Amino acid sequence: MIPKVFKEVIDLGDGREITIETGKLAKQAHGSVVVTSGKCMLLCTVVSNYEQKDLGFLPLTVDYREKFAAAGRYPGGFFKREARPSDGEVLTMRLVDRVLRPLFPKDYTAETQVMIQLMSHDDDVMPDAMAGLAASAAIQLSDFPFECAISEARVGRVNGEFVINPTRAQLAESDLDMMIGASADSVMMVEGEMDEISEEEMADAIKFAHEAIKVQCAAQLRLAEAFGKKDVREYEGEREEADLAKKIHDMAYDKVYAIAKAGSSKHERSAAFKEIKEAIKASFSEEETEDFGGLISDYYRKAEKAAIRDLTLNEGLRLDGRKTDEIRPIWCEVDYLPSTHGSSIFTRGETQALATVTLGTSRDANKIDMPSYEGEENFYLHYNFPPFCTGEARPIRGTSRREVGHGNLAQRGLKGMIPDDCPYTVRVVSEVLESNGSSSMATVCAGTMALMDAGVQMKKPVSGIAMGLISDAESGNYAVLSDILGDEDHLGDMDFKVTGTADGITACQMDIKVKGLSYEILVNALKQARAGRLHILEKLTDTIATPNADVKDHAPTMVTRRIPNEFIGALIGPGGKVIQEMQKETETTIVINEDPVTEEGIVEILGVGRTGIDAVMAKIESLLFKPTVGSVYEVKVIKMLDFGAVVEYMDAPGNEVLLHVSELAWERTENVSDVVNMGDVFDVKYFGQDPRTRKEKVSRKAILPKPEGYVARPPRDDKRSGGRDNRGSRDNRGRDNKRDDRKPREDKKED
Repeated sequence: MIPKVFKEVIDLGDGREITIETGKLAKQAHGSVVVTSGKCMLLCTVVSNYEQKDLGFLPLTVDYREKFAAAGRYPGGFFKREARPSDGEVLTMRLVDRVLRPLFPKDYTAETQVMIQLMSHDDDVMPDAMAGLAASAAIQLSDFPFECAISEARVGRVNGEFVINPTRAQLAESDLDMMIGASADSVMMVEGEMDEISEEEMADAIKFAHEAIKVQCAAQLRLAEAFGKKDVREYEGEREEADLAKKIHDMAYDKVYAIAKAGSSKHERSAAFKEIKEAIKASFSEEETEDFGGLISDYYRKAEKAAIRDLTLNEGLRLDGRKTDEIRPIWCEVDYLPSTHGSSIFTRGETQALATVTLGTSRDANKIDMPSYEGEENFYLHYNFPPFCTGEARPIRGTSRREVGHGNLAQRGLKGMIPDDCPYTVRVVSEVLESNGSSSMATVCAGTMALMDAGVQMKKPVSGIAMGLISDAESGNYAVLSDILGDEDHLGDMDFKVTGTADGITACQMDIKVKGLSYEILVNALKQARAGRLHILEKLTDTIATPNADVKDHAPTMVTRRIPNEFIGALIGPGGKVIQEMQKETETTIVINEDPVTEEGIVEILGVGRTGIDAVMAKIESLLFKPTVGSVYEVKVIKMLDFGAVVEYMDAPGNEVLLHVSELAWERTENVSDVVNMGDVFDVKYFGQDPRTRKEKVSRKAILPKPEGYVARPPRDDKRSGGRDNRGSRDNRGRDNKRDDRKPREDKKED
């Protein structure tokens, strides 16, 4: 029996719809939905254990996977099974996690898992834009303690008009690509890339997306109501001790305030705060410590947070002594590493990034193989965050989700400034060597300088800054913080990172932690961020004002050449023999691609120095050489034959043609060596294709004067007796003129 299915339809306003349904699949999960748009279908299930864990945080796992079967494809490679998530899947997980996590109660510590799977793919639908909607809709059908419905939507702008959840084709024409996560009341998350848009345009895009999200949140609530809204589960929450909280607040607040106001370094400040905390814990008896457990530490953290926030709101001062709009000291250096193609160091306060650039061919492009998208990136950035950069010792177990996300943000900030005609595949790697506040933005700054140092002709330099916000809802007072510290990231109400040129924003990532943040505060924060970006940009351009005109001497030079399609095979040679030998002889890397539109061959030649590249170019020019009928060319004898000499065009080495013995001289030539020898250089005239032999014909004698008294041989008479055309007149060749005296064959006797 097919179970009863509950369904809600969301109208996107342009003929497209999103459908949310439940009741058919995965009914043992605590909540499950299927979200459909076109042929795209996402299955989302949510489960949360009923036992609380003594962890002090929510062990939430958001997992997003794309099944290759959804697109009718096999997984690539030898292992034919979906394994570790791709970077694209990890980025979608992060987008959903960042919106969901703050909406669970702070004292809810049951292990919770959100699983989103692409079950059917549609080329015209980008599934990541519906992942947040699917997750929230499934949670609304569960009994989880969750604050409110949320959703996420992508917004693009095509021909000046905003579009919700654009197709990939529309996105290719859009000047922005932003993902916004929000509830019906508040925007909570923004991430995207832009083509140098203004702060006001960015705010308008967020507003547009928020209106669509309100409709999606309402649809979730209707579905939950129709399905049967479950009672929120009971769980053992955090123990509250109001008297203890006040006592610790009174003991810690003034001391923390004084240390915060002193403007000390990170390590000095951390040591001082730890000393206060340990003194407070020591003031309690063993019985009290055992009774209150971790509450003493929790209440201390709250008191510390309150003191630091009040310092900023009351006096406009911050932990390191700066004013709210002040940027930490910056120093930069380029060309630091002698063997890389480009390098730079960017240091801002206690944050430092070392960036390197490597130049390669299209063969080095980053291949993307996902069920929802296949392609490649000719510019990509990798970000590494080793434990020593924060003074910690911990094991490294692969690339973390955070590293993937921060690298992607920096890549999006820079990639729009890589010129379209850049011949190289460009890889930037950022090694974070120190971290105390926004190493991803330090990566953008270091990446800009390293690219210019490598000779990549960036359209404009890009800088990035991390901003924070501290606000008081009761008084309406707020402070926007430029260039935030790591501690300010945790205690603030908003963390947003903005990258851009002098003319506009190129990328952003924003997490808003307070409800109902006004767009006025948002725009003001973005404008303050612009001032900070321009200040940092000035420091970058003081270090390296423009891209280096050429790549470094030890870096490869790239030259591209287009050739007609019919010459590709000759350049590669049988089994790749020609191109492999050429690469070995010239010490170059040669890559041949086919233009899908013109079907021309695009030859990429990568080599250090010009000698090898020029040799390859000469070979290509030789291959493409086409002599003109009636023209005279200088040739060289490269092979002697009984019936002529093989000559090579001096203007096109490797391009050979047969000079027949009859075309050597006006006189009759018995031996080829009587006229020419190996290595001789002389002129010949090109006559095109000989209609009789269908081979190219050249002649030496045609440009020599005729000897005195020379008499040309008479043309051959094909009609003479015995000619090939008169074979039928020869009676003795006819089939009816058999010899009459031939004896008939005797039948073979049987044994």
